[in-house]
Amino acid sequence: MAVEGGMKCVKYLVFIFNFLFWIAGCALIGVGIYVLVQMPNLEAFKNFSASGPAIVIIAVGVVIFFISFFGCCGAVKENYCMVTTFAILLGLIFLVEIAAAIAGYIYRNQLHDALDASFRDSMKGYNSTKETSRVINDLQKDLKCCGANSSQDWANYDPFKGTKFLPDSCCKNITTNCGRSVSNPNNFNNEGCVNKVEGLFKNNIPIVAGVALGIAFFEILGIVFACCLMKGIRSGYEVM
Repeated sequence: MAVEGGMKCVKYLVFIFNFLFWIAGCALIGVGIYVLVQMPNLEAFKNFSASGPAIVIIAVGVVIFFISFFGCCGAVKENYCMVTTFAILLGLIFLVEIAAAIAGYIYRNQLHDALDASFRDSMKGYNSTKETSRVINDLQKDLKCCGANSSQDWANYDPFKGTKFLPDSCCKNITTNCGRSVSNPNNFNNEGCVNKVEGLFKNNIPIVAGVALGIAFFEILGIVFACCLMKGIRSGYEVM
C-alpha cells in the first residue's frame, strides 16, 4: 500500500533524525567543554558563575543524547507511547531553549554591570586574605589586565589607596615590587579585567548561537516526523 510505504519512510526518517540528533547532543557537550576550557579561572568574580552557561549547555547536550536514544527505540519498535514521549520531551527542550534565548537577549546589557560589581567586591578584600589576593593576581596575570575598568581603580582600594602603586600582577613583565615602579605607565597593563572577561563571553556567543540554531532546526524536524509516525501507528497501519 502507498500509505504503508509512506509510513515506512517516516519510520526510517525518524530513526535517521535521531541519529543526527544524537550527534547534535554530542556537539553540544563538546561546545560546553570548549567554553569551559576557553574561560579563565574567574574566582575573582564573587557571586558570578561564569561556568554556569557552559554547564547548562553540557547538561542539555546530555539530555538530548539520551532522548535521541529513546526516540530511536520508539521508532524501531513502533511504540506509540515511546514516540509520543519523545515528541513531548523534544518540544519541552525547544521551549526551554527559546526561553533561554529571550532571557539572554533581555539581560545582555547587564553583563558588564554584574561583572564590574562582582570584581570590585573582590578588590575590596584584596588585602584581607592571601587567597583573595592570589585569585585576583592570577586573573590579572592570565588576562593581562589591571583593575575593574582600568589600573587607576586600585587607587581606591587597600593597600594601594591614595598611592600610585599597583599590584605586581599589573606589570607587563612581572618582577618583585614592579608595581611600585610607577615612573613609566607603559610598563603596566591598563585595560580593565571586566572588559577582558566580557570580551571572552561575547567571542564565544557566535559559536554557541550557531550550534543552538542548528539543533533547533533538527528539533523541529524531529517533532514533525514523530507526529507523523504517531499518527500512522495510531491509525493502525502496519509499519515494518
